[in-house]
Amino acid sequence: MTARRPAPVAIRVDHLDQLDAPARIAEGIGAAGGRLRTWSTVRHVPGDPPIVEVELETEDASEADILAALEAVPVVRAVRVTRALDRVFGKRVIVIGGGAQVAQVALGAVSEADRHNLRGERISVDTIPLVGEEQIAEAVRAVADLPRARLLVLAGSLMGGEISVAVDELRAVGIPVIALNMAGSIGEHVDLVVSDPVQAGTMAVMAIADTASFDLARQRGRRY
Repeated sequence: MTARRPAPVAIRVDHLDQLDAPARIAEGIGAAGGRLRTWSTVRHVPGDPPIVEVELETEDASEADILAALEAVPVVRAVRVTRALDRVFGKRVIVIGGGAQVAQVALGAVSEADRHNLRGERISVDTIPLVGEEQIAEAVRAVADLPRARLLVLAGSLMGGEISVAVDELRAVGIPVIALNMAGSIGEHVDLVVSDPVQAGTMAVMAIADTASFDLARQRGRRY
């Protein structure tokens, strides 16, 4: 039987504002058998000495081991346990495209997310209205770097070219893409094409929800 891995640990750390501090903190986490998953700088606190407040998420080590390791790092001044963002906000559906279409996709996604979140899920919906091939392609590629992003919906009237290339790159790293039925080559590069924007948002949430029976892998290449 496979041993159960420790749950992710989220910690707020105050450390001295010096160049070697991040490396020493990461070394301490590694020494405890943990892996640094995210690092976010919250604020710089002026003073004597100046302090930096950061939010860390780690995995593969217990909370007690991580706390003990960080408290032993000389540059660390304070350690406080918080809640991992995946436990607070959960998985994310990202919606990119034209404002009117994005709003309709969000309507379906938020309504469906509410239904699953009432059952104990944590699914959030993030939107950004954008125009222009270069701008949208850049945003699509950036989805791979967004914490907790699980699926992208492209909502617009015309997409292709560099956007299609960016979608191929995103899918290659394991993030599926749903697109509205629109002009351009994008429909040949995504996992699923849906004509109705509200339905597209609904299906996006169903595709990543643990409490849904919708399997996106069985729908790949289809148009609705």
